[in-house]
Amino acid sequence: MTPVVSLASSKDFQVKGEPMIKPISRRHFIQGCAGTVASGLCLEGLNKNGQADQTSPTRARLFPGCCAYSYRKYLETGKMSMEDFVFKGAELGLHGVDITTYWLKSTEPSYLASLRHFAFKQSIAFSGTAISTSMCQPDSAQRSEELEKIRRWVDATELLGAPHLRVFGGQLPSGATEEQGIQWSVQVMKPSCDYAGKKGVTLGIEDHGGITARASTLLEILRRVDSPFAGINLDITNFREDYYAQIEACIPYATHTHIRDVFENHEPVDLDRVFKMFAQAGYKGYMSAEYEGSEDPMTGVPKLIEKIRALCKKYSSV
Repeated sequence: MTPVVSLASSKDFQVKGEPMIKPISRRHFIQGCAGTVASGLCLEGLNKNGQADQTSPTRARLFPGCCAYSYRKYLETGKMSMEDFVFKGAELGLHGVDITTYWLKSTEPSYLASLRHFAFKQSIAFSGTAISTSMCQPDSAQRSEELEKIRRWVDATELLGAPHLRVFGGQLPSGATEEQGIQWSVQVMKPSCDYAGKKGVTLGIEDHGGITARASTLLEILRRVDSPFAGINLDITNFREDYYAQIEACIPYATHTHIRDVFENHEPVDLDRVFKMFAQAGYKGYMSAEYEGSEDPMTGVPKLIEKIRALCKKYSSV
């Protein structure tokens, strides 16, 4: 996965009237790839046809994956276990699966070890785990609780052998300013990353509304956290406007990705355009299906995964 390091000032990239924000030079992320801005990404790593150049040292590595949330209809009713989900990932020929922790049977070390072994026997990697957090808390005691929660799940993530943990920023409280929300989020995420780094786990804060509704705020949080173990769990469909510009701004800091083919307003996603941006940025990581369509997941998820698989093959060396 693309490593995330300290960010430069976030005042050079612009999304529809927002402050300008530009990520730091890509050389900190991808050896040999020039810096980019929203108006034009470098094409290194792609051939003249816009597809993966297998000879380029900066070529992207895009891995088809799926998050457990895609099967929530079955997981939340008990009709599917996490072991069933792992087996489904193997059946679909995925490189890895993302464990949405809401439906784990237990967090006891013995159970987590057994699930890790089960996945190993299926030759399926865990691309990461995902929890729900709310770091944007005005009360210091509540922030301490969120910090302890993240630490516990970092421990569980380590036991599962997963390299990544998805977290949420949470909602900005009524009457609070965005600056306050950023400060509160950083006060939780920075020590969380310090702890996670000792376990070899990266924290990916997701663009999930609230304090993380815009790319500009996400990048400012990362700039202040300033940790190689901090990144973005980039859900490509969660921005509410200027989708592609905001996705593009976040890609250099993406440490895990959730893929759907429809935006929140039901507008279809131009997945080819999105995957090409990831390839141009030299992203190396999982493109994890997060299915939320009306069709039954048993038929809807495989269709989404086939789209992802085809685009991974088109735009990367995988």
